[in-house]
Amino acid sequence: MKRLIVATLIATALSGCGGSSSNNQGPTPTPTPAPTAKKNVIFFLGDGMGMTTLTAARIYAVGEDGELTIDTLPETAFVKTFSNDAQVTDSAPSMAAYMTGVKMNNEVISMSQDTVAKEPTADLTSNCGSSNGKPVQTLLEIAKAGGYGTGVVTSTRVTHATPAATYAHICHRDAENDIAAQFVPGGAGFNTALGDGVDVLFGGGRQFFQPKTAGGKRADGRDLIAELQAKGYSYAADKAAFDKLDPAKPGKMVGLFTASHMSYDLDRDAAKEPSLADMTTKAIQALQQNPKGFFLMVEGGRIDHALHETTAKKALQDSVAFDSAIKAAIAEVKKTDPDLKNTLIVVTADHDHTLVLNGYAARTGKSQAGKPGVLGLLRNYTDGQIAKDSDGMPYTIIGFGNGENRVAGDRKSVAALSDDAVFANTYHQEAAIPVGVGSETHGGTDVFLGAIGRNADLFAGTIDNTKVFGLIRQASGF
Repeated sequence: MKRLIVATLIATALSGCGGSSSNNQGPTPTPTPAPTAKKNVIFFLGDGMGMTTLTAARIYAVGEDGELTIDTLPETAFVKTFSNDAQVTDSAPSMAAYMTGVKMNNEVISMSQDTVAKEPTADLTSNCGSSNGKPVQTLLEIAKAGGYGTGVVTSTRVTHATPAATYAHICHRDAENDIAAQFVPGGAGFNTALGDGVDVLFGGGRQFFQPKTAGGKRADGRDLIAELQAKGYSYAADKAAFDKLDPAKPGKMVGLFTASHMSYDLDRDAAKEPSLADMTTKAIQALQQNPKGFFLMVEGGRIDHALHETTAKKALQDSVAFDSAIKAAIAEVKKTDPDLKNTLIVVTADHDHTLVLNGYAARTGKSQAGKPGVLGLLRNYTDGQIAKDSDGMPYTIIGFGNGENRVAGDRKSVAALSDDAVFANTYHQEAAIPVGVGSETHGGTDVFLGAIGRNADLFAGTIDNTKVFGLIRQASGF
């Protein structure tokens, strides 16, 4: 019994010392706090990628029964896109609504609701005026202030409306020289809310970073590329230089691969321009070096441009390239976050277009050489015969509500369409309402949103675009 009592006393004494067999009776050491888990947000924006465009892109790439990566996202919602002053939004206020949670007027980028859009000067600098609204904080700025890595990737000019809405504030989207200046740390016009600067920027638009003497658009003589390099940014002007950028190396990166927008994916020379998936993957690899995590915005911007010119094949191919970037991002992030417990990925569009899928078409399967698929002539599902309109002429499955290709009068006055003609890369689909070249308009319907990863189940139902901002913050913890 005595032995049992002694043993019990010894055990009690040891437990009071943290279980140590040491006789040291000093203070119990403070436990080292566990490292905070990373928080990553990747926001994908398919510019102009409405529901019909997305549906057509699926059929084009994988057939009616197939799935794109975007189709596999487990959480979904519909988003209202109207702006503060218009039923049909343009990209500036719609993207800014996602980034700031504020409704603003068409053409305005990340400014308060009372900001009036004013055309820029002839030199593409701001004509806003000192009392015309005020900046509103963006998700990227919030991430930057929190010490997270930040990045912007686009297939358009990096100063275009969608990417600009993440890092710039201006009353009119066309003041692209000022938008470029807002990106450059320490320079005149710099957006100081960006701290020491955005970590990664990939896309087109080199002309707004270069003086007119070097072939650019800047009348102020500034070479913003040289200024960025002086601030420690690694710079790439083509695919070869892009491939040499080391994402594991400390420092920031800028890639400006074209003077204006990057090429449509159908036209892209892979030896000269990286793909959207290439840029997305390298941006993630670089931003993952930040121990806290990162915010990255990726835009498939040329979907919108192809739709404006009613070249559906280009729009669908760019939609597929956008989907490939989503697939690449998920694969890359899962290398370090296999279950996406620390990563939220949101995919949506800023607005719709007037693309429609006509008639009672037979199933086509995916498009390929000799088989135009959804891009071809409409064949009736009942007998497989080419459908005819009221003029007795064939027409395509894809059409537009308005656009540049509209036959005046009887369509028998022009040659009948053929599958070869309408499957050409440069074919402009026919439209119901004629408008000027390249002037097909946006549409006003709701758009799709898909999400996966950290708290993605917060996204559901039909929501306003301004609500996406708050849901991203809530889900990510930013």
